[in-house]
Amino acid sequence: MDQTTDSLCKTQSLENVPLIMQILAASFCVSEKAANVIRNIMKTGNLGIVEKAKNDLQTEADRAAQRCIVASLHRQFPKVPIFGEESLDPQDVIPEELIETEMSADVLKHPCPTGFQNLKDDDIVIWVDPLDGTAEYTQGLLDHVTVLIGVAVNGVATGGIINQPYHNYQAGPDAKLGRCIWGLVGLGSFGFERQKPPEGENIITTTRSHSNRAVTEAVEACQPSSVLRVGGAGHKVLLLIEGKVHAYVFASKGCKKWDTCSPEAILHAAGGRLTDLLGMPIPYHSQVAFGNSSGVLATVSNHDWYVSQIPQDIREMFQPAPDTPPAKV
Repeated sequence: MDQTTDSLCKTQSLENVPLIMQILAASFCVSEKAANVIRNIMKTGNLGIVEKAKNDLQTEADRAAQRCIVASLHRQFPKVPIFGEESLDPQDVIPEELIETEMSADVLKHPCPTGFQNLKDDDIVIWVDPLDGTAEYTQGLLDHVTVLIGVAVNGVATGGIINQPYHNYQAGPDAKLGRCIWGLVGLGSFGFERQKPPEGENIITTTRSHSNRAVTEAVEACQPSSVLRVGGAGHKVLLLIEGKVHAYVFASKGCKKWDTCSPEAILHAAGGRLTDLLGMPIPYHSQVAFGNSSGVLATVSNHDWYVSQIPQDIREMFQPAPDTPPAKV
């Protein structure tokens, strides 16, 4: 972990700290370590790229960051289910240098909302995307890259971390690199500056690399003044919460729970909404199917209007899939 990060001494008592605050504080610090892993692998120039499926890449940074995040959180919260994007050998021996056990003092100084003070291990599920925006990572579009750690409570996206390892990377060699945004519903979202979206416009963000007829028609039906095509669900929601776009519209079954849990929680904590394309909530309990089979729609305001604009023929393409139990990592 970066030595400048404000962290909690391991010996400090956590007896009276609610579980969800401990998980968020730990996730903040482990996301910083994962961000360092991602940057260090990029520096080597040996990305170890494999193609999991068509237009679905995995790099050594994805693999190492997931090992770091999952092993670190498992060590501290062994009874909390954790689901990660990458399929890794469960027998892998994780090097100690990848383990982070510090907790962010900045997170822990905040009061826990009343409804989350007495949660148990089995009330919570953690969803991990160790490197969101892998294609962009390999193409040098580094501001698109995020580390996502989402915390669901009783199946609802409730807290999360979006770490942007390369934030400010084009600002010069002396600029501070990277940032970590976090949030908890009922408490707020932290680590970013919000501006008011441009008045008189309707800027919509969507995928840059997974477009098709449905994606294009759903975006156009929402009457955009302009369309911003970028990589990564985490990056798109960051643009939304910062006020750079008005909506994120994605009429595709390509998104997964680890793509949206953290962004949804942080957006909700900031006053916005993220649902499926039909305006229905996305469930995140431990028995849910991985895929977001009804697409993604995220806004900071006028959410119902955007839902109403989705054409009927596209709505009929996206119906919820039956829940199937995934395997924990």
